[in-house]
Amino acid sequence: MRRYDLDWLRVLVFALLIFYHVGMFFVPWGFHIKNNHLYSELAYPMWFLNQWRLPVLFIISGMGTYYALQKRTTTQFAWERITRLLIPLVFGMLFIIPPQVFIERIAKQQFDGTYLNFWLNEAFTGAYPDGNISWHHLWFLPYLLLFSLVLIPLFSYLKNNPDNKLISTLRKLVANPLTIYTLAVPLFITEYLLKPYFPMNHALVGDYYTIAHYIIIFLYGFLFITVQEQFWDTIRRYIIYNMIIGVVCFSTLVLIPENTSSAIESFVLVMNALSWILALLGFSARYLNVNSPLLKYCNQAVYPFYILHQTVMLILAYVVMDKNWGLISKASLMMIGTFTITWIIYELIIRRIRFLQPLFGVKRKISKK
Repeated sequence: MRRYDLDWLRVLVFALLIFYHVGMFFVPWGFHIKNNHLYSELAYPMWFLNQWRLPVLFIISGMGTYYALQKRTTTQFAWERITRLLIPLVFGMLFIIPPQVFIERIAKQQFDGTYLNFWLNEAFTGAYPDGNISWHHLWFLPYLLLFSLVLIPLFSYLKNNPDNKLISTLRKLVANPLTIYTLAVPLFITEYLLKPYFPMNHALVGDYYTIAHYIIIFLYGFLFITVQEQFWDTIRRYIIYNMIIGVVCFSTLVLIPENTSSAIESFVLVMNALSWILALLGFSARYLNVNSPLLKYCNQAVYPFYILHQTVMLILAYVVMDKNWGLISKASLMMIGTFTITWIIYELIIRRIRFLQPLFGVKRKISKK
């Protein structure tokens, strides 16, 4: 049975990505271009979102993998993942990402010329950031493709042996609101042992911490669906409990002294992320497991929105970056403009031109009604 709560949560988290990327324009963290005035007070809400937004997406992707393998052979699944992830990635790197790099280069006075001149002569020279070839925000796609293909043998074994020792042990762990947090241990190991030496770079090559950390989370998504009701019953019943743990952990991260042991900080980080993941999944399972025409529309639109949104947002950011406007004016224009322009492109072009749909990850021809 399809879980509409996962569809809703996926749509909402991807929508949140637009707000997050708009926020990156205003905070003192590294980003492609920056506003003429930065707001350090926005760093805390941005940091809060950063703790769980990507883990939630990888969890949901792992859960979706379970359902996909129930209807496909492993070969069919591998081919479906390649076509739905690799084709949009290549298309994006050729046509969606170059405008972002162009905007960054002209904003930083690293290029002087037209976009056509940039695309023909500069866009595909060298790897970003020294060069211009990049997948930017589409980095999620190659990582998801890698995880999906690498874990096929394990997923196939679990599919054919649903009562194996791993699943039996997991059923016992997730049935208890305390023991479910033992799942933080592998994440703590990657956070504490890998992150200091291999910081996240989203380049795939040499990105050992990111690969190890997120492949575990992706696997958790598959395993959670495998144990079914033991997991859902626990997280539905203990939403407030998990939220309290999350509030305590994030407050600790905010207040923790700078000289605190890295082991303690790593432990609090993974506990914070896991608690919010469980709380969000529990909330969705309790309140969002309902179908609607809006959900069907959003499910079809979410992948094209993800691919397009940052290019649209950076174009708007470049327009307003040097204007003497306040935060609310600029952020509102960027958020409303990004949603509106992306929706227009999706509604008037992608939905109506069939050959474009696979380039944006759309499974089949969409009805215009």
